[in-house]
Amino acid sequence: MMGHVVVTGAQGFVGQALVKRLLADGLNGHALSRLTLMDVRFDAPHPDNRVVQQAGSIADTAVRAQAYDMQVDAVFHLASIPGGAAEKNYPLGRSINLDATLGLLEDLRGQAKPPRFVFASTVAVYGEELPSQVNEQTLPAPALSYGAHKLMGEYLVADASRLGWVQGCSLRLPGVVARPGDGAGMMSAFMSQLFWKLAAGQPLTVPVSPDGVAWWISVGACIDNLLHAATVDPARFNPRRCYQMPVLRLTVAEVVEALAQRFGADRRALVTYQPDPFIEKLFAAYPPLATPHAETLGLAHDGTVAQLITRSME
Repeated sequence: MMGHVVVTGAQGFVGQALVKRLLADGLNGHALSRLTLMDVRFDAPHPDNRVVQQAGSIADTAVRAQAYDMQVDAVFHLASIPGGAAEKNYPLGRSINLDATLGLLEDLRGQAKPPRFVFASTVAVYGEELPSQVNEQTLPAPALSYGAHKLMGEYLVADASRLGWVQGCSLRLPGVVARPGDGAGMMSAFMSQLFWKLAAGQPLTVPVSPDGVAWWISVGACIDNLLHAATVDPARFNPRRCYQMPVLRLTVAEVVEALAQRFGADRRALVTYQPDPFIEKLFAAYPPLATPHAETLGLAHDGTVAQLITRSME
C-alpha cells in the first residue's frame, strides 16, 4: 500500500481527474490506504471509503492539521486563486497562492519521512511579453500577482526540499483541456469549448483569429505528468526542482480542422472568429517552446493533435 496521499484543490477540473486516477491506479503501482481531499467545499460525500474530504480553506492552519493527522506519503498541491480573481482580491490571492503554499510545506516538517510534494505552477510566471522562443533557460517575468506568487512557490518547494522537509517538484502548467461547462469568467474558456461544442455540433464564436497559436495539453497528459513527478527518482531533478510541462503548439485552425476530421466536415462552418486583441495576446500568441530536460525526465505532451482530442474528451 502506498499509504496516505493529499490533494489540494480536489474539486477543480484537474483535481477531480487526478483523484479518479489515484483511486483507480494508486501511485507508483501501489494502492492507496487513504486519500485526503482538500477544498473549500464538497457537493456530496465521496463513495470510496478510502477518501477523507477536508472542507475549508488551506490558509487555515487547523484545516491543514486535520489533513496531516497521519503520515503523509505524497501531496499534490493544485489549489489556487486564478489570475483575474487574485488581481481583484490581493489579500485572498496571497493567502492561498503564497502563504498557504508555505504553510503546507512547513506543516510537513514533522513527518517521519519527507513526503513527495508536487506543486502545480503555471506558464503565467513568464509574463505577457514572451521572447521569440521559450526554453528551459527563459527567465520568468510575471505580469500578475498570481504569476509572481506561483514563482515564489516554486522557490519555496525547492528550499523545503533542500531542508529535507519534502521531496518536491514544481510543474508549470499551460491551459489544460477540455474543461467542461461554459467557462464563465475565464478568458481562455474558448480553448475547451471548441472541443465540447464541435463534438455536439453546436456553433461557437471564439475571441481569437484562426491563426492564433496556443500551447495545448489534455487533462489526461497533464495527470500523467503530475503522477510521474511524484514517483521519479528525486536525484534526477534539476537544482530548481522545476520543469515546464511539455505542450503541443497548435493554431486554433489546426485544432478546428482535427475536430472536423473527428466529428464531421460540417463542424468547420460552426466556428465564427471575432478576435479580441487582448485575449489574442494573452492566449493565442505563444512562441515555440523547447523542453528537452523535462522530456528527458519523462514528462510528455499528447504527441499528436488527434491524441490531444481523444485524451481531452475521455
